[in-house]
Amino acid sequence: MEKNYNHEHVEDKWYKIWEDNKYFTPKKTGKPFSMVIPPPNVTGALHLGHALDNTLQDIIARYHRLKGDRVLWVPGTDHAGIATQNVVEKELKKQGSSREELGREKFVERVWQWKEEYGNRITSQLRKLGASCDWEHERFTMDDGLSEAVKENFVRLYNEKLLYRDTYIVNWCPRCHTAISDIEVDHKDEQGHLWHIKYPVASNPSTFITVATTRPETMFGDTAVAVNPSDERYLSLIGKELLLPLTNKRIPILADHHVDKTFGTGAVKVTPAHDPNDFQIGLRHGLEKVIVMDTSAVMNENAPAKYQNQDRYIARKQIIKDLEELGLLEKTDEHSHAVGHCYRCDTTIEPYLSKQWFIDMKQLVEKPISTVKNKDIQFIPERWEKLYFDWMENIRPWCISRQIWWGHRIPVWYCEDCGSETVSATEVTSCNCGSKNVKQDEDVLDTWFSSALWPFSTLGWPENTQDLKDFYPTSVLVTGYDIITFWVSRMITMGLFNMNDVPFRKVYIHGLVRDAEGRKMSKSLGNVIDPLIIIQEKGADVLRFTLASLVTSGGQDIRLMDDKLVSSRNFVNKLWNVSRYILMQEPETSGEIGATNADKWILSTFKKITDETDKYYNEFEFNFVVEKLYEFVWNEFCDWYIEMTKLTKKESQPTLIYILNGVLKLLHPIIPFITEEIWQQLKTHPLFDDIEKTSIMLSAWPETASSSFDSSVFEEAKSIIKSTRNIKAEKNIAGSRKGNLLVCSTIPNISEYEQYITMLAGLEATSFLETSSAPSEQHAYAVVSENTVIYLPLAGLIDTGKEKEKLQKEAEKISATIIGLKNKLGNKGFTDNAPPEVIEKQKQSLEENEAKLKLIETKLSEL
Repeated sequence: MEKNYNHEHVEDKWYKIWEDNKYFTPKKTGKPFSMVIPPPNVTGALHLGHALDNTLQDIIARYHRLKGDRVLWVPGTDHAGIATQNVVEKELKKQGSSREELGREKFVERVWQWKEEYGNRITSQLRKLGASCDWEHERFTMDDGLSEAVKENFVRLYNEKLLYRDTYIVNWCPRCHTAISDIEVDHKDEQGHLWHIKYPVASNPSTFITVATTRPETMFGDTAVAVNPSDERYLSLIGKELLLPLTNKRIPILADHHVDKTFGTGAVKVTPAHDPNDFQIGLRHGLEKVIVMDTSAVMNENAPAKYQNQDRYIARKQIIKDLEELGLLEKTDEHSHAVGHCYRCDTTIEPYLSKQWFIDMKQLVEKPISTVKNKDIQFIPERWEKLYFDWMENIRPWCISRQIWWGHRIPVWYCEDCGSETVSATEVTSCNCGSKNVKQDEDVLDTWFSSALWPFSTLGWPENTQDLKDFYPTSVLVTGYDIITFWVSRMITMGLFNMNDVPFRKVYIHGLVRDAEGRKMSKSLGNVIDPLIIIQEKGADVLRFTLASLVTSGGQDIRLMDDKLVSSRNFVNKLWNVSRYILMQEPETSGEIGATNADKWILSTFKKITDETDKYYNEFEFNFVVEKLYEFVWNEFCDWYIEMTKLTKKESQPTLIYILNGVLKLLHPIIPFITEEIWQQLKTHPLFDDIEKTSIMLSAWPETASSSFDSSVFEEAKSIIKSTRNIKAEKNIAGSRKGNLLVCSTIPNISEYEQYITMLAGLEATSFLETSSAPSEQHAYAVVSENTVIYLPLAGLIDTGKEKEKLQKEAEKISATIIGLKNKLGNKGFTDNAPPEVIEKQKQSLEENEAKLKLIETKLSEL
């Protein structure tokens, strides 16, 4: 083995071998275990969220392979309608062109070209991470099979009367020129204004009703002002008319129970085409719906001529100015409120009246809710069920149509002669009326519509494939809590609707990756950490080990700190170095596992750690897996056992090889590259027993036998060693001075560990006494346990005179510090004027120095 571990050479080499040899493909035997990757956007590059999510999935997949399961992990990417279209449109803009100039067909061709050229970037980066997906099963949400699934799902929903087309208030992005669903709106708290506008009463223009709004530019779409019917202030005005400011339009004052009379003035402007609540009021009272902006949020012909063709914000400024001049602006308040933004381009959303396709989700959610309540799907951790139930129990219609060109085109054809609509999974060329003048819907489906089918469409649905029979429902879904509403809820809904079964048995929810200060990573904060740079500099294993160590059982967000990466890199190097040490020994060709007491102890400890690790892997407690294996490898295996075997190199070699083989398997799901590299080196050893396997990926989880070895005696010997080391450190005994230890213990057979104690405590010799009486010469002692006391005669180990002189100087220095602190704290000028935290700090310092002085005085007394 090379002296230093070279991750760059090792990681690329082994991934290619694994993939070329189809080690990620499900084997023919074993219990089926399946997962589907949350498909990253085809536009995406690997970020830390991907790295965490896919590391956890890969750990699960590799663990289950070692356990003998038939593992299928399906990879793939999402076509990401709006995001991908935006990317290609930006490219066209740089070239002086546009999608409108190309036309729909040519533009879609251009997007496919972009996808073929750049769409594999994210999947090649997942390979760098070590993701052991079955790439032969790779899918794309717009490949032929998934496109058929999307159309089939649409037709089924339509036939069950769960789909409808309606004019409704939607979240409209003026930049992307499309509707987006409620959960695609990113709400941000912003400091804005609340303008109080006076609406004159038509019959008496000198009197007013004041309404407050954050969006005065929508006022030209007002078709009423509403008040609560029990509000005595307005009883005499209900049924009368107001004059809409800046226009000559008359609008009614109407009564509606949904108006909160305690909020503001108790009167609200009603703009049915530009506000979802006003839309509902409009439906109840049969109000006209006036759209005052175009799809780019520019004022249209329904606004007064002065404001037409102005951007909404330019118009807003002009409207406020004009209202002020007319004396119709009563006041302006500072106002903090949540403003919706497009999740893709961050443009402020405009509530907009538009004709769209919707799924009536209320008719679908009963079964998905009961399924989770009955634990047919287990949320891990369980607390995330609340978010799921809150969403599902308050579900609204899902707007699934998007006004873009890249995506699954809605499979509906309209007859331009008779006006009927035909929904079909196959191309429609004529209407039932005989007309061939049919035109397909221009809109495409929401990206999440196809993603909702992912667990079964990727396995071949709507065909009844062998993959569906073998691997559906999938075993577990791994995802972040941020897409429980976006994705998890919809997969459950569509799985139960189409397959009459859950899409997965378990949902493992993890937190999000944040920076060391707990902040969300963003370009604006300059705190984005590129996982590919970590992989390049430190290796994928280091990143994976770090991420696994930070994941908590509660699904909380995790903080990525440099010291964690350094600790992980040190561990990887430690594993390499100890493996190199073992493999550099002269190989034995035969021998017995468990030949010495140290061997028996490490075997019993390894049995325990294997059982614990197995449990934690099964329960998704990956941080505990890391913690236990780190402790075992660094402390028990390296610091204790390896050191002990230096007394019995030949006899212990079979056990060393056995334990190293087992450790590599336990660690392999988390750090697959270095474990494979070491395991291949280990295979060449004459005592290695997994010789028929070509890769650690194909080997089996360690089998450990129950041990009757009583480790309590061994642990007592370790305690004697640690106590002796402590004595030497406390007495400042140089490492070159060994000494003779006297041990008085009632534990039987403790003397069998004499050689280990002598060597590891750095002694000349160890003697075991019959009596507990202390030796007559000057000595140090320690109570190891209720059964054991040790004595270390100090003659020849320390220079008493020099030690006393050193301690006395230290005592004098600390005494001077104590006097200074007491004087300071006794000074009224200081205690009256200094901040409380400064005074407290001085008091703590005094206590610490007094404790140090007491310890030194004790040592001087002993000397």
